[in-house]
Amino acid sequence: MSLFSKKLETLEDLFQHELKDLYSAENQLVKALPQMAAAAKDGRLRAGIEKHLKETTNQVARLEKIGKLLDIDLDGETCKAMEGLVKEGQKTLSENATDEVMDAAIIAASQRIEHYEISGYGTAAHYADRLGYAEAAQLLRQTLDEEQLTDTKLNDLAKNYINQKAMQ
Repeated sequence: MSLFSKKLETLEDLFQHELKDLYSAENQLVKALPQMAAAAKDGRLRAGIEKHLKETTNQVARLEKIGKLLDIDLDGETCKAMEGLVKEGQKTLSENATDEVMDAAIIAASQRIEHYEISGYGTAAHYADRLGYAEAAQLLRQTLDEEQLTDTKLNDLAKNYINQKAMQ
């Protein structure tokens, strides 16, 4: 939050702040995922990232639906955490690495992002429940489920294939 932002005084204020943060994070990710997909050498990894880009676009739309539903303007915040995670991921993409090691590094960077999103969506869904916003909570949990599934798929790909290739 900027120096002149409204003070967070209630759970409602915090919930709205969390939604704005997630909205900024997802929009940053929509811009970053194509670079990650292009850098991925393994076809399964690239396809997974491209699929997640489509999901992320839907997640932005879901957040916009929540914003309309609750009359919240989601613009105006910059998620500094995602900004840092994206910057770190871009630095990873510029490393001099073999294709196999780069794919392992892309998975590691992607999982950091997924873990951040899982935390944010879990928190926002809980706040929505507490505030009595059942539809918003359901939409947030839908995204949370997608983020958790993406993390699981990345983990499986790393453990069962990519990391072994990177060892050779």
